[in-house]
Amino acid sequence: MIERRKFLMLMGAATVGACSSGATGGSAQAVRSIDPAGRVVPNAGWDAWVAGFKSRASAKGISQGVLDRAFRGAGFLPGVIERDRNQTEFKRSFEDYLAIVANDEKIAQGRVAFARERRKLDAIEAKYGVPANIVAAIWGVESNFGTRRGTIPVVSATSTLAYDGRRGTFFEKQLLAALRILQSGDTTTDKLVGSWAGAMGHTQFIPTSYQLFAVDFTGDGRRDIWSEDPSDALASTAAYLSRSGWQRGQVWGRETSSGGLQPDPGGPRFAVGRNFRAIKRYNNSDNYALGVGHLADRLAGGGPLKTPFGPDKYGLTINQRKLLQTKLTRRGFDTGGADGVLGPKSQAAISAYQRSIGLEPTGRPSPALLAQLG
Repeated sequence: MIERRKFLMLMGAATVGACSSGATGGSAQAVRSIDPAGRVVPNAGWDAWVAGFKSRASAKGISQGVLDRAFRGAGFLPGVIERDRNQTEFKRSFEDYLAIVANDEKIAQGRVAFARERRKLDAIEAKYGVPANIVAAIWGVESNFGTRRGTIPVVSATSTLAYDGRRGTFFEKQLLAALRILQSGDTTTDKLVGSWAGAMGHTQFIPTSYQLFAVDFTGDGRRDIWSEDPSDALASTAAYLSRSGWQRGQVWGRETSSGGLQPDPGGPRFAVGRNFRAIKRYNNSDNYALGVGHLADRLAGGGPLKTPFGPDKYGLTINQRKLLQTKLTRRGFDTGGADGVLGPKSQAAISAYQRSIGLEPTGRPSPALLAQLG
């Protein structure tokens, strides 16, 4: 648990959500042809580091055969270093976070996935005591219900980050754990893929967390969190929460009219308890745990939050931000969609529009800018 929480803090996931790479599943070879983060380039320093690492790994029980297979075709990934160096530093508001992880489209998609896997999820709940809709919500937040599991070779990604040195000790530990996964026979090198930072499978386990919590729910002798069948991954998540203090029969929390946790000033408040803290052991972020809890409620048929969010720091409500994005897009300034979340693409579109009419390109929205767009 400590390793996963450390990983999420290092990666910035506690403020921006899941660790998924935003790509669909595929082979390592396919990654190299379509994903910049999977482009292997020659690097003599990495080669030398790997030679030294192999000696250390061998001394810790990794067989020569596993080392040969794991590093055959592996290499230095400059795209991974670029992603690591350019992580966003700003903290999303809870309203923005919900607009990403629990929007109407995602809820509709999630209800279909929840219904499709309901029998498995009910069996997992019976064994581990974690409600089916909670496990399904984590699945949705982490990999969009299995559609965005990551396609970057874990050995290449973790070895690149370990060699880079900024968090070398941590990522060498992840690389060693990944090799132990291969040695155990749970998966093969070509299937050992994940996010740019090595988070894997339907619910984005890092290798050390996989070793501690992954389970073979299907009984086929492998803890396969990468399979198209999400059973092992979903059960592993339930096992993680169960061992993190989940209390059977208790809710994660609820919206309340006074007191409690209020992530956004003027916005909804929540009464939370021990199960909320168990979710935070999976990702140590209030926004994450609230997002999972709310999405879980919606998957089970619950309604939207009762308390509205107020205007943001620019004086705009979420509907006004959506309208701003729509109007910019109609004028040819692509915002990447109209979800009300003004991220880098929307800010670039605002700057381009401001520049086109002779204004200082600040990238900042405002009610006046919205009115000016007509």
